[in-house]
Amino acid sequence: MPPLRIGIPKGSLQDATVQLFARAGFNVYVSSRSYFPGTDDPDLECMLIRAQEMARYVADGVLDAGLTGQDWIAEQVIASRAEVVRVQDLVYSKQSFGTVKWVLAAPEDSRFRTPADFAGCTIATELVKVTEEYFASRGIEVTVEFSWGATEVKPPVLADGIVEATETGSTLRANRLRIIDTVMESRTQLIANPTAWDDPWKRTKIENIALLLRAAIEAQGRVGIMLNVRRDGLTHLLSLLPALRRPTISPLSDEDWVALNTIIEERTVRDLIPRLKAAGAEGIVEYPLNKIVM
Repeated sequence: MPPLRIGIPKGSLQDATVQLFARAGFNVYVSSRSYFPGTDDPDLECMLIRAQEMARYVADGVLDAGLTGQDWIAEQVIASRAEVVRVQDLVYSKQSFGTVKWVLAAPEDSRFRTPADFAGCTIATELVKVTEEYFASRGIEVTVEFSWGATEVKPPVLADGIVEATETGSTLRANRLRIIDTVMESRTQLIANPTAWDDPWKRTKIENIALLLRAAIEAQGRVGIMLNVRRDGLTHLLSLLPALRRPTISPLSDEDWVALNTIIEERTVRDLIPRLKAAGAEGIVEYPLNKIVM
């Protein structure tokens, strides 16, 4: 059976994606001299592809599956009617585990306040087709120019406004740009070629990868807590725990005591452990999590 060919986004998402695969149990070995990273899974063959081109290569069957943003999928679908199977949302990005917004922005001291104010103007962006569709759907005629990068420095000299991706808005603010509207929100998706998806072995492999990647994302920012507590203090202690579901409670050899195991947000640990100790918990153990399968 030939290996499953999967595309890893090269560029800003590359490191975050390789780290995510590692947490999911797939070690991907990237070399600066090769576009074909090695893996520790003989059934998996990786290739580094720009996120902007991923949907096209998956649709064409060059790759069986790949990870790219909803933004670039939308761009390819509009441009070439590319057909791909959207397997799984994967909420992570280059800076954080969240979504990216493509926003319409203009200089803070400009006259632009609404999308309609850009009628007859020039918009610079990498996301040309989506931007054209955004304005066309509102009946606003604009000229959309492709930007090769450094888009945020183009207004007001080289363009009247821009459509640019942002996670925090800090780069836009640093360039004295004001956000006018959100054109689209995007998160990373695992996509598959329709023919590969119809193949039982490949579909199972893709679904298993999706399951493990999602499990690794669910574990991000969470830890496990184990502790022992007397039965007569259990009700009060449970009221302190913000559990993922209900905590697991197990009897101990001493019938007056029980063991408790649960999952909590890591940011709450420093405040929670002293409260658990004060409530009578003993043998408190915090442990890291790699995956949570929901």
